[in-house]
Amino acid sequence: MSYGQLFLTVLPVFAMIAIGALLRRMEWIKAEAEDSLFNVVIKVTFPCLIFESVANNHALHEPGNLLLPPLLGFGLTLVSMAVAWYAARGLGLTLGHGLRTFALAVSLTNYSYLPLPLMDAMFGPESRAVLLLHNAGIEAALWTGGILVVTGLSPLAGWRKLVNAPVLALVVALTANLTGAAAHVPAALTTIVHWFAISAVPLGLVMTGVSIQLHLDDPKQLVNTRVTLAAWFLRLAVLPWIYLLAARFVPCPVELKRVLVIQAAMPAGVISIIVARVYGGKPLVAVQIMLGTTALALFTIPFWIRFGLAFAGLAP
Repeated sequence: MSYGQLFLTVLPVFAMIAIGALLRRMEWIKAEAEDSLFNVVIKVTFPCLIFESVANNHALHEPGNLLLPPLLGFGLTLVSMAVAWYAARGLGLTLGHGLRTFALAVSLTNYSYLPLPLMDAMFGPESRAVLLLHNAGIEAALWTGGILVVTGLSPLAGWRKLVNAPVLALVVALTANLTGAAAHVPAALTTIVHWFAISAVPLGLVMTGVSIQLHLDDPKQLVNTRVTLAAWFLRLAVLPWIYLLAARFVPCPVELKRVLVIQAAMPAGVISIIVARVYGGKPLVAVQIMLGTTALALFTIPFWIRFGLAFAGLAP
């Protein structure tokens, strides 16, 4: 795909996020409805997407696609956190003034709602399963090492966060896949799961826009020159190499290499804002990083995907 084709593939994803922000601005989605809609996305539609993507996916019968994705997701995320931590200290950030939040926000990619539609568009829906397994490793890193980075506390409490609807759906889907039980799921239930699944990505993107709209009311606070420039450099120029080097040199299936290339191109994710808010970090720093990298990523994603596929030996 040319740069222009990749740009047009990325554009609808960002358009859906913008629509979500507009809907919240117009109060078509009101503040009191946000939590309910987030619960629908996280606890209903996304688990259904996971089940549909994983349960009947034959690519997971290959051990490399089953075991390596979560291991690499966990390991590469922790490495990214370490790099971001020392970079933040080099910038002069200190504890209590954004050091921990910067390290977390820069290290975490947008690992679900941006890469999912891109993987679908470029490699087909069957590519979702490996991405979702990779994401399980990122979740484990987030709720252990990530919580440690933000709070300085023991990561043991973070493991409890792994018992959630998406992870449970992943476990059930993997069990159904490996045992053959997926073939015996009633057609009526499969249809219901499918209907919820197809709404997961668009609704998730809209709710991403809804979650950031509040911070758009005061544009001046959204740009901290030092934080934004450092986040651009690290998230969109340095950290992608961690994933691309793994894609090129780690012996793994093609499906996982594609996931690593797509992840390398991603900006910072929204989840760091939520973690910073809940665990006593600096949410504004996370917002600055997420919005700054996302805005620039509209133009850098096509470059990194095109370059990354060639670098990993996946380009035709």
